[in-house]
Amino acid sequence: MRMRHPDGTVVHLAYCTNVHPTEDLEALLEQVSSYGGGVRSRLGVDRLGLGLWLPAPVATHLAGNDADLQRLRSALAGNGLEVVTLNAFPYAGFHDPEVKKAVYRPDWCEPARLEYTLNCAAVLARLLPDDAERGSISTLPLGWRSPWYADRQRQAEDHLARLADGLDKLEAETGRSVRVGLEPEPGCIVETTTDAAERLAAVDTERIGVCLDTCHLAVQFEDPAAALRRLSDAGLPVVKTQASAALHAAAPADPALRRELTRYAEDRFLHQTREHAGDRTVGRDDLPEALEGRRALRGRGPWRVHFHVPLHQRPAEPLDGTHDHLEQTLRLLFGGPSAVTDHIEVETYTWSVLPQGRRPEDVAGLVDGLAAELSWAAERLIGIGMEAL
Repeated sequence: MRMRHPDGTVVHLAYCTNVHPTEDLEALLEQVSSYGGGVRSRLGVDRLGLGLWLPAPVATHLAGNDADLQRLRSALAGNGLEVVTLNAFPYAGFHDPEVKKAVYRPDWCEPARLEYTLNCAAVLARLLPDDAERGSISTLPLGWRSPWYADRQRQAEDHLARLADGLDKLEAETGRSVRVGLEPEPGCIVETTTDAAERLAAVDTERIGVCLDTCHLAVQFEDPAAALRRLSDAGLPVVKTQASAALHAAAPADPALRRELTRYAEDRFLHQTREHAGDRTVGRDDLPEALEGRRALRGRGPWRVHFHVPLHQRPAEPLDGTHDHLEQTLRLLFGGPSAVTDHIEVETYTWSVLPQGRRPEDVAGLVDGLAAELSWAAERLIGIGMEAL
């Protein structure tokens, strides 16, 4: 889906395919048809954007195999789909029974992360529509917060410098520009926009910036206006934004609310939890740890939980979602005289682990949900003055 900002910028809206288990090319091609094509048909639009997730083995294969890359291009075109952005945060195994902190490896200290990202960029440069101005890739924010010493920071900075060189070379060879956005996330070495301004000060901002995930921004209780000013002052571009909403618990000391929260404690993904009381934010690395045990959070202020909830459907009371925070962020990104970014990716990857009764039962149910989320996002963008193309 494409939108036009009043300043003339074409803004691309897509959904992220990391919601689907994908470990080989055949599975990817099947998903392009059954889910991508299904969502486009359900929305009744001529063209739909996908934010592709390519596991490392698939990215490596496609980067070196023209015939199979053409198969993917043909599958996209045949289903009325286009790709301007990739999600290269998960390296592989994103739908394993237990992912948790494994999603942060390899990190930016390791050569494998650089190689994977450059392979993704090579694939994206050849998938971009002819009239797309550029491509974007989101990646993890350096790595998990510990261990992280000065030597690891230097290694990560060296790899990011080599990434920028590789993206320069790619544009010289293909004529296509690809930028990479590091995605601040709770618990990581870059978990806030303040951290981004400090830790990413040395990057080449022509090629590298920030992917602003609105769920993560809300979980850290960051004010969207202050966060965007901070990034602007640091000269860090918003390469893409991920439109996502977190769980919000207004009164987490309430036993009934805590019981409801336990329905979101599951074994696959990490659900970092933050409590905001007064001017202080404290947290735990996962929801079960926040709910019980000797380090349980006390519930003296509201909680926000890194659990991506559907955009069009708020959690059942007494829980809520950070949808208002998301809408505020979208207004700041796109409601001004110029668009702050031009790539939006709806990234609710947690459909399969939602509480029973709220998760889709089959392919058709997930297609319906993804289409409803994109409709929700498009309606908000139109409401702040953008035009559907």
